[in-house]
Amino acid sequence: MTERQPAPAPTKRELFLGFLKLGAMSFGGTGPMTRHVVVEDRKWLDDAEFAALIGLCQALPGANTCNLAVMIGDRIGGWSGALVALGGLLIVPLAALVAIASAFAELSRLPDIRFAIAGAAAAAAGLVIGTALKMARTLKIGWRAGAFVALAFVAAGVLRVSLPLTLALLLPLGLAAVIWEERR
Repeated sequence: MTERQPAPAPTKRELFLGFLKLGAMSFGGTGPMTRHVVVEDRKWLDDAEFAALIGLCQALPGANTCNLAVMIGDRIGGWSGALVALGGLLIVPLAALVAIASAFAELSRLPDIRFAIAGAAAAAAGLVIGTALKMARTLKIGWRAGAFVALAFVAAGVLRVSLPLTLALLLPLGLAAVIWEERR
């Protein structure tokens, strides 16, 4: 069995183009494509190195593939390599996002589109409520927790208090209730 010869270190241009390819091909999630581009296509890492790095990336906050781009970029070209890799990964999705947001801003003025968006929002709200009800059946929460759920629903859903303000108000009350209950 022969040992694998390490591939020559890629240039920053190759680093940018590799992550640009990954960002352009991976709408909806980069998971399966990341290994293909990094290990099979570009041969920047072997499977063991990839598994070790992606495991570390999953433990860090943020998107796994963004973390991986920064780590590989840093390993290859220092801080500028990290920026080049991350820029390559994000440029196509960000351009697509700007284009979609611009089109949405223009189209959302049309009455038919507004009705379609309202319908989609109602469907999404129904899915969230249905999921919450299914989860509530199996969680068997007590009446105090149920009261906090109801308070949050009334504050955010009925009174239209912003979610951050609702949480800022209810979180200390909920923690105080738990502490009070524990001390009894």
